[in-house]
Amino acid sequence: MADLTAIMNWTFIEEIPVPADLEAMLIEGEEARVAYKTVRDTAVITNKRLLIADNQGITGKKIEIYTIPFKSIDMYSSENGGTFDMNAELELWTRSGRFKLNVNKKVDIRKLDRILAEAIL
Repeated sequence: MADLTAIMNWTFIEEIPVPADLEAMLIEGEEARVAYKTVRDTAVITNKRLLIADNQGITGKKIEIYTIPFKSIDMYSSENGGTFDMNAELELWTRSGRFKLNVNKKVDIRKLDRILAEAIL
């Protein structure tokens, strides 16, 4: 299984309201549960998938959208940040490969863990 961490590397910095442009991408029956700001990007967790808008280029006007359907996740792990850790981690094993998401200590990793568990299990 491929390690996708090099190309899919994001840090969830803080929880934010769901952006309208990403809300408009949701399909019938899909509900946004939470959104996170990264350095330049935005991630939305719904009841069906992880959706990441990756701003590219100098101006950030070019946007690539990544979708990771929950049905493609075989296994995941979450690790809270320790005393000296800067971030917590969420690791996903999918049909396409494995990747890690860094989660800032200000973000509730256990809330994210519960949302994933409700969607996957």
